[in-house]
Amino acid sequence: MAAQIQYADVEVGTELPAASFPVTRATLVRYAGASGDFNPIHWNEKFAKEVGLPDVIAHGMFTMAEAIRVVTDWAGDPGAVVEYGVRFTKPVVVPNDDQGALIEVTAKVAAKLDDNRVRVDLTAMSAGQKVLGMSRAVVQLG
Repeated sequence: MAAQIQYADVEVGTELPAASFPVTRATLVRYAGASGDFNPIHWNEKFAKEVGLPDVIAHGMFTMAEAIRVVTDWAGDPGAVVEYGVRFTKPVVVPNDDQGALIEVTAKVAAKLDDNRVRVDLTAMSAGQKVLGMSRAVVQLG
């Protein structure tokens, strides 16, 4: 697969389609099983509160993975992402109800680089708070 977006068709400031990703306690249990990360802050409300958290929180790597989906969906090829990094600024708090939490992600092209690459800056929010800082990806375009 190769990126479906062409470098010549992209300008600095190009906005990628935004997306929202729901997260429930069931989502966290499935992620814990797949990742092997069974830290109780991600599934045990009592434990999470005992260590000072407001409630169970989503795994940081899960949050990071959900956010980059905006970029991979836009590019048309997950392999087009050649670099990706974030800072975890706030946790995604996941209440024990049918609603859970929502991770809302926006992104835009911040720079055109050499070799048909662009830097995309992402903003990930949950409950009105920025949950990822310095969220940036470098994408190889066609």
